Amino acid sequence: MLPLLVCILIGFPPAAGQAAAENTLELENAWVRVTRSVRSPHEHTPLTDHLPRVVVYLTDAHERVSEGGGGTHDVRKKAGTVAYQKAGAYGEENLSDRRVEAIVIDLKPGAPPSPPIALDPVTLDPKYHTVPLENDRVRVLRTVLEPHVKSPLHEHPHYVVVYLTELHTTMEMADGRVVDNPRRPGDVAWRDALKHATENIGARTAVEIQVEVK
Repeated sequence: MLPLLVCILIGFPPAAGQAAAENTLELENAWVRVTRSVRSPHEHTPLTDHLPRVVVYLTDAHERVSEGGGGTHDVRKKAGTVAYQKAGAYGEENLSDRRVEAIVIDLKPGAPPSPPIALDPVTLDPKYHTVPLENDRVRVLRTVLEPHVKSPLHEHPHYVVVYLTELHTTMEMADGRVVDNPRRPGDVAWRDALKHATENIGARTAVEIQVEVK
């Protein structure tokens, strides 16, 4: 049987259960490489070396992760949750009967450090900004804004935003500019370090995941 890579290159269909995951590049810069990963029911990916990464699940997921050292473990995640994977070799199998979709944020080595911040949204507005994950590489915020709520002026280091809900917000920047920001569920954006106040001008509660790079 031809290897999987050869099958892909010459157009032959891969063997059953070995289809390559659909990975679409969303954005890339000096800090991160962000892809949208979609895996079909019962699909599994071969063992591949990965950078340290943050995974934001857009759907529920039940997966078996194979490690380079030969171990395996099962992962169950709800839509809207996040996970951190250390650098290493991993293969993944979708154990469910449904497609799994996630935003994968690979953290590049040697990236410039983010500037320090003074106006921390978690301190200034803890009701709407919580921290589901933090380590020496990233801090992940879950931001929830109810309709017509405006956050106080606050700062972020460089960060990736993953929008979990449809929303319509505005961002009032430090220089007084107001930026209109309508988004759909699953949209992704990069923002350089900034200072702003966000207002939900829509009729629905807005939910975002913000992955701040240290």
